[in-house]
Amino acid sequence: MHHSRRRILGLGVQLGLGGVVAAGMSSQLPAAATSDREWSVRSRIRPPRFRDAWFPITAYGATPENATAGIARAIRACHDSGGGHVVVPPGVWNTGAIQLLSKVDLHLEEGATLRFSTDPADYLPVVRTRWQAVEVYNYSSLIRAEGQTDIAITGRGTLDGAGDNEHWWYWIGSGQYGWRPGLPNQRADWGELERMNNEQVPVDQRVFGAGHYLRPSFVQPFRCTNVLIEGVTLRNSPMWTIHPLECSNVTVQGVTVDNLGPNGDGCNPESCTDVLIRDCTFKTHDDCIAIKSGRDADGRRLGLPSRGIIVEDCTFVSGGAAVAVGSEMSGGVEDVWVRRLHMPPDPAADEAWMQWVLCVKSTSTRGGYVRNINVHDVDSQAWMYRPLEITFSYMGGGNQSLFPDVRDIRFDRVRVARAERAYRMLGAETRRIRSVAVTNSRFDVVAAEAVVQYADDVTIRNVWVGGTQVG
Repeated sequence: MHHSRRRILGLGVQLGLGGVVAAGMSSQLPAAATSDREWSVRSRIRPPRFRDAWFPITAYGATPENATAGIARAIRACHDSGGGHVVVPPGVWNTGAIQLLSKVDLHLEEGATLRFSTDPADYLPVVRTRWQAVEVYNYSSLIRAEGQTDIAITGRGTLDGAGDNEHWWYWIGSGQYGWRPGLPNQRADWGELERMNNEQVPVDQRVFGAGHYLRPSFVQPFRCTNVLIEGVTLRNSPMWTIHPLECSNVTVQGVTVDNLGPNGDGCNPESCTDVLIRDCTFKTHDDCIAIKSGRDADGRRLGLPSRGIIVEDCTFVSGGAAVAVGSEMSGGVEDVWVRRLHMPPDPAADEAWMQWVLCVKSTSTRGGYVRNINVHDVDSQAWMYRPLEITFSYMGGGNQSLFPDVRDIRFDRVRVARAERAYRMLGAETRRIRSVAVTNSRFDVVAAEAVVQYADDVTIRNVWVGGTQVG
């Protein structure tokens, strides 16, 4: 892949990439109209509001060396008194797991850093969660809320998960992240959890945690309503960074995610309804935003889709997909609107890059559905693998025939400077992709032809590839 990328970069230099503008394409495209369905979703998304009451963690015994108990006492006092803001002042505050309660805003002042423990014991007892979209009892996320209403994490401070090649990351079992023979890894645990999912072992028997190696997410509101994450920087998560699970009315805005660890996704709303991700910056090694709804048998059993997801005005420095759907989407994903995305010029051509603008990825074991996905007004100067990809063969898939139903994908007014291919749509003979439109877009420098296979009702209109109009 890197060899292809270097070749494409070379083509960009040879062809004078900065001056390539396809004939007939306006350099200033007007904003696309908002549908009635999207307006309905927007009308339901409202950030929580909090009482004007302030609870400094220092007033409850928090010290820089150990802030865990003081933070917990401040959260409890704030909640019991009717809500407000728990304040983390400037400085570095070492802490274990944090449990948020209703009507509480955890507010980090500018210059404040919450640095989380790397001792797995600090994230016990186990809690009900999902790991790679499979239900399990496992370590608590670093910040967690379960069944709460009106919660927030705000401010100009930093949340540091302290993940690195010596803590958390090596559990993946890869030398790239510090693993070496003799160290534990997640492979056996993940294989066992996949077996439990396939055989539908009762969830209360899927107990991992101590003595096991399934890394926790960073921030996980679970079955919560009215959630706000705003302004903070999150870095070095053990695994997924922001993971709202079975939540409704979620706003993530003005957030910076800097997480180059394994499976270090930026924001993964899973089985959530009415989510707004706005004005965020992502620098990840895996997908920046990944919309999920459960994996295989679990996802189909629960039947909890993700729906009503809006992504807008975000910047993507590096990662897999800017926006991915799946691959764990067995509960279904529908009604997604993505607009005004920016991928800046690549400052380190051999390292930082983006693979996709939109990747809808699944396998023959997932089932479920993906429908009404809308992407428009995208500007990418970064190298792009395939700006649009729809695939049913992501990471294998076994011998089953449970392909998803994928339809109604719109990709409009997308401008990409350099890519391997403009798009690839690859369905299955027994389950064809339906109704995809790529319109009013240009892909200035590409190395290979686009691919469309097992897909019906595909529209390519006013699209320019390498300076040639193809539809």
